Amino acid sequence: MSRKCEICGKMAQFGNRISHSHNLTKRRFNPNIRKMRVIVGGTRKRITICTDCLSAGKVERA
Repeated sequence: MSRKCEICGKMAQFGNRISHSHNLTKRRFNPNIRKMRVIVGGTRKRITICTDCLSAGKVERA
């Protein structure tokens, strides 16, 4: 399953993990992606969608 929202295109972002001594190491921020059945164009489809789009009501659940 790809970690990308099919509605808004949200993907993983990258940043730094900062320790107490301010050492920087790379880290990854993953979006909260769910595989849902939704109604798209009058038909039911299974898509990957982030929970932000789901709670905002950008799709209709099947």
